[in-house]
Amino acid sequence: MAASAPDGPARGPSAALAGRRVAVLGSTGFLGRHLSAGLAARGAEVLPISRSAGVRLDLLAAPPGEVARLLDAFGVQVVVNAAGVVWPTDAATPRAGNAELATRLVRALATLLPRPRLIHLGSIHEYGPGAPGTGIREDQPPSPVTPYGRDKLAATRAVLAAPPGLDTVVLRLANVAGPQAPPGSIFGRVAAHLAAAATQPRPTPLSLPRLRTHRDVIDVRDVLTAVCAAATAPAARISGQVINIGSGQAVPMRDLVTRMITLSGVPVPLQESPTPPPRVPHVTWQHLDLTRARTLLNWHPHYPLDATLTSVLTPTTAHVRRTRG
Repeated sequence: MAASAPDGPARGPSAALAGRRVAVLGSTGFLGRHLSAGLAARGAEVLPISRSAGVRLDLLAAPPGEVARLLDAFGVQVVVNAAGVVWPTDAATPRAGNAELATRLVRALATLLPRPRLIHLGSIHEYGPGAPGTGIREDQPPSPVTPYGRDKLAATRAVLAAPPGLDTVVLRLANVAGPQAPPGSIFGRVAAHLAAAATQPRPTPLSLPRLRTHRDVIDVRDVLTAVCAAATAPAARISGQVINIGSGQAVPMRDLVTRMITLSGVPVPLQESPTPPPRVPHVTWQHLDLTRARTLLNWHPHYPLDATLTSVLTPTTAHVRRTRG
């Protein structure tokens, strides 16, 4: 994995961010919270926008003109789109929120002068299956197999089809983990089970679907440094580009879960279902090629997997240390 990274303030183009006005859409979500706090810590003036906190605005309901007026009043120079519909618990349910939101946002930004840079956060699920042992490059034709992946791809295409003169870049993210991982993710689900099991005399087994896949996992704090790099890179270098942001490695999900159990210090038995869940398309292997991120953004991940998993498990491990002191 990547070399160990300190926990202090971020590396990267922090000085160039000082005083820059950045709007973070979806500021109350997992990514949005980390990005809002991290950008502010680097000196940016952050405008947090969400349906429930900060500047309250429903981006799927507000007319593009209303969105444009809000961004213009704040003098926004960079817009980070971390909003939209997250991976649904029922992966067979079509969702159109991401594509519609991106389309509305592009229309709003096209009316502004000067026009802010749009950093749109895409997903590895836009690609579909990868070849075992091979990193997925940005020029691989996308072939998503889930409604979420298809919706995210439609959002990316809406951003890339923006009118001439609109400065856009898509950061296509691997599976993101880190502190306060959402409960709907496997990281949050395992962490919550371990936290509960830490209080039990005989821990309840952790039951999961069969773990037979390999996935690229990126720390949310590394996503932050990638966003910082994208916010400050020359437009001539990155505008109109899709750039992969991941660890560049495929991790067996069974190994990831067992490592979380080990790091937690809670001896929970792992029970896997003998068959995969119904109606969930099978993608065995995914990991991202990071050549373009290194070339265009001078970016690479810093946090090793154990540091990421430990940050997810911090409440659990703290409890174990107190009780076993």
